[in-house]
Amino acid sequence: MKNRTKSKITKPFWLKTKIPGGKNYLAVKKIVEDNNLHTVCQEAFCPNLKECWSNNTATFMILGDTCTRNCKFCDVKNGIPSKPDHDEPNRVANAVKLMKLDYVVITSPTRDDLIDGGAEIWANTIKKIKDVNPNCKVELLIPDFQGKIEDLEIVMKEKPDVVGHNLETAPSLYKSIRPEANYRRSLKILRSANKYDTITKTGIMLGLSETKEEILNIMKDAYESGVKFFTLGQYLQPSKENASVKEFITPETFEYYKNEGMKIGFQHVESGPLVRSSYHADKYFESFLQRTKMNKD
Repeated sequence: MKNRTKSKITKPFWLKTKIPGGKNYLAVKKIVEDNNLHTVCQEAFCPNLKECWSNNTATFMILGDTCTRNCKFCDVKNGIPSKPDHDEPNRVANAVKLMKLDYVVITSPTRDDLIDGGAEIWANTIKKIKDVNPNCKVELLIPDFQGKIEDLEIVMKEKPDVVGHNLETAPSLYKSIRPEANYRRSLKILRSANKYDTITKTGIMLGLSETKEEILNIMKDAYESGVKFFTLGQYLQPSKENASVKEFITPETFEYYKNEGMKIGFQHVESGPLVRSSYHADKYFESFLQRTKMNKD
């Protein structure tokens, strides 16, 4: 298990966040706890947790809170996970109903210990959410399923609205930052998901010593794989056990990458120091639908 003692890093002023709270925050916290659920907001120490919960949104993490991999950027604990909980999809669907969500994001740790990588639980979660909440849009942030397209297909048959799989960082850094993953395999998953009636999405972290050229090449690779939404955010070291921050990227630089991404052809680029995969995901999905409708009309 990782040491969750945070390292002392001097952050620039643009990474300072307000601490919202209030009734919505407490209500979401209670629903998550009462339904015995995990959220990536908590497990990965997301800097936007209180803002999102105050706005009555959360990213649910299914298939437990333990990952079979040991990526150096992530603070989700790694080790031997517990067996899948087949009632979990029902509880997630119930939480979505209680929160009155019309947009929900689901993610999971990587489960290489399971024959199907957890695909059955993924599929059942989508199905239950849509059965109980027929008007709710479902966005996924999936693992790579070890590149097994047959496992991905089990998930995709339940017709999620958005499917994200993060490339995370530059290929040159995979060996040190994401040693059990494979850049080309992740692109393969995105290309395969793009064949279905869904929107594909990916994102990367900045500040791990990647170069400008590498960032632009990643964006081009993603676009050529059919990705429509792209996110860029600042990597923040969650504990002493994780990789250290090499550079704090300025808001102006994030704006530059946003503009470059739009030039490449993405439908939306969310780029900023505190941006995470699901940050404001519902807002730009709705904006995309509105633009699509206007173009058809």
